[in-house]
Amino acid sequence: MLPTSSKARASSSASRAHSMFPQYLRRIIKWQQMDIEYTFWQMLHLCTSPKVVYQHTKYHKQTKNQWARDDPAFVVICSLLLAVATLAYCAAYDHSASHAVFVVISVLLFHFLTAGVLLATSCWLYAFDVHCNSFFPMFVMLYVIHYFLSPLLVAHGFIPVLLSNLLFLVAASYYHYLNFLGYDVLPFLERTTFFLYPIGIVIVLSPILILSGFSPSRYFMNMYFSQRL
Repeated sequence: MLPTSSKARASSSASRAHSMFPQYLRRIIKWQQMDIEYTFWQMLHLCTSPKVVYQHTKYHKQTKNQWARDDPAFVVICSLLLAVATLAYCAAYDHSASHAVFVVISVLLFHFLTAGVLLATSCWLYAFDVHCNSFFPMFVMLYVIHYFLSPLLVAHGFIPVLLSNLLFLVAASYYHYLNFLGYDVLPFLERTTFFLYPIGIVIVLSPILILSGFSPSRYFMNMYFSQRL
């Protein structure tokens, strides 16, 4: 659970999240009701000026009296982009159409949705929003940029190992930094610097992985694709 300074206010927010969840699901199948332009604006600024996004979250709270999104456009678009990126990887590194389908479903369910639910709590829809916000820049780094650099990153040698670890280091650190920003705007939370602690762990582990010759790029590519690297 999140560290709160006011359990009553947290409980009230959770109750509102539960009440809006059915409406949120219904809007997923109604594309015309989604604010696509604002969603792309958010995605851009999450990569360049994430504090601006959470300033707008405060405005959302003031106008609609809820922290969580009531528009599923961000989740839908992020899922579509993730599926396209995963298919691109499958086209380049997989030789089986059935296995490619399995990889796409696995990535959507486990990398994005299930991970978000586990990292959030069962009663905090806003916590899932924070995960989605934090996930998108990581998606850009580890699915898009990594894809174009993958011929270099999966090669053997010190430089590919170094670059692979640095890319994963930046992606993981930025993910946790955005988590911190997301929870730091909530006035009823205290000790939000707790969400920055994983960055220290990643920074400590990265030199060890580099010196040991471990390449996260080769590890994950070999895990998912039939073409061994």
